[in-house]
Amino acid sequence: MKALTAPVAGGGGNLLCSHRSGDHQFISINHFSPLNLPRTSAKLPNHDHFLQKPKTYFRFKLLIARAADSTQAPIPAAATGGKSVVEDQEFSLAKVSFGVIGLGLGVSLLSYGFGAYFNILPGSEWSALMLTYGFPLSIIGMALKYAELKPVPCLTYSDAQMLREKCATPILKQVRDDVIRFRYGDEQHLEEALKRIFQYGLGGGVARRNAPVLQKIREEVTEDGKYCLVLVFEAKALELADFEKRQEKFASFFGPGISAEVGKGVEENTYDVRLISNTTL
Repeated sequence: MKALTAPVAGGGGNLLCSHRSGDHQFISINHFSPLNLPRTSAKLPNHDHFLQKPKTYFRFKLLIARAADSTQAPIPAAATGGKSVVEDQEFSLAKVSFGVIGLGLGVSLLSYGFGAYFNILPGSEWSALMLTYGFPLSIIGMALKYAELKPVPCLTYSDAQMLREKCATPILKQVRDDVIRFRYGDEQHLEEALKRIFQYGLGGGVARRNAPVLQKIREEVTEDGKYCLVLVFEAKALELADFEKRQEKFASFFGPGISAEVGKGVEENTYDVRLISNTTL
């Protein structure tokens, strides 16, 4: 241990004590004055204190972790058979929930309007106008949200995307666009088509409570290079035979220019209806 004294204005001085512990050297500063008794040196910080990382480091690390979690992980190649998948990045107003927009805007106007009316927030002269428009917007938003039918997921392979514009029939394009957007007032997607194909409540038909429900769609290319739109239905009360005997009805309803194939889905209680376009390049 080495001790050095540094002069200080007004008398007295600072006693610099150098301690060596292993590979680390610590310095303690003891202030003494001729008018006062020597003060006890401050407690030396231990070795772990110097190795601790600042709090900002942990906050920065936490932000990085959250940002990494917020990014969507790519679909593994094993789940798609090794084929490349195209993400749907096309913006359309039909893919926006008007119920959420109306409800959010209405509630915001009501909240600010009440705050301005009671002088909690500035803009009291506009409070009546905000309340007047906030009430109907909130009611309309709640009504749209109640009648809202969410879009179904769409899995598009890159080779099918290239064939869509030239080989897909107008009806297949319309079916795809209808099911991947928000709808209002319908009980389910393709309601009119399923009603005619499965003949709810009629002789030889199925009960409405047993109707299949569209879960998702896929765009893929057949082995002979044709564009195919696959409708994946969930039907717990139906069998594969119920779909097979309506195969021609699927083709005639979504035609002309297509052929239909039905089969068992990958997941339990699911069935695939393949609508294959007869148009080739």
